[in-house]
Amino acid sequence: MIARRATVTDARRIAEIYNQGIEEGTATFETEPRTVQDRREWLQTHEGYPAVVVEEDGYVVGFATAGEYRPRRCYQGIGEFSVYIDRDFRGRGLGKMLLNALIADARRLGYWKLLSRVFDFNIASRRLCRACGFREVGVYERHGKLGERWVDCIIVEKLIPENLR
Repeated sequence: MIARRATVTDARRIAEIYNQGIEEGTATFETEPRTVQDRREWLQTHEGYPAVVVEEDGYVVGFATAGEYRPRRCYQGIGEFSVYIDRDFRGRGLGKMLLNALIADARRLGYWKLLSRVFDFNIASRRLCRACGFREVGVYERHGKLGERWVDCIIVEKLIPENLR
């Protein structure tokens, strides 16, 4: 398995994997499936953002991306990240590989912090974040609804000290 920078040619697999996450309801509040064209456009317009995939024998099995945290200039070095792995490839250490590759890409691009919100019940994602040096810094209570169920989100962050200026 190799981790590498995501390209527009990965849009189909990124859409498929993300749509699994939407369907399962364990990692995103999103409810509308993404199209290949949507993911292609996202990749094209987010050239300066961290984005990586892991592939096995040329087949993309997971991705991690970071996007804009907030539009204000003071936040331009902060990326809000997500990690998604194809359901048939989970439990094999790919999350750690992806998240570490994303951190390295963010470092290369000059980011000084990555952060995310993780569903409180998503224990695997919380463990992954801790294993990659993220700390839990707070809880957004009743941050959103999945169907009729309120969900709390754990806020995680990691500083990239080399880029703190």
